[in-house]
Amino acid sequence: MRLITKKSVEAFNNVKAFKKANMEVEVLPNVTILKLHGNSIAFRYNDPKRTLSITNCGWKSNTTKERLNGLSGVNIRQKQGKWFLNGKEWDGNLIDV
Repeated sequence: MRLITKKSVEAFNNVKAFKKANMEVEVLPNVTILKLHGNSIAFRYNDPKRTLSITNCGWKSNTTKERLNGLSGVNIRQKQGKWFLNGKEWDGNLIDV
């Protein structure tokens, strides 16, 4: 895992604002948002379950995949151009994990 991924995911998990290079964590009253190149790729809601939702924002890049894989409970693999989230084919649209 790249250091930038580790630091941004740590900030995301600890509900701390963060900004470095192409990564940002934005903390709002009801949700914490992980951003890559300004695209919101993960949301942690401040509900009792602390729901995690992810999306690739239409970018099937290795960087997007690596950043999302840094999150607990997320395992994205690629086979023949298709993405698989936790073993199931995934189109990259917003989904609760």
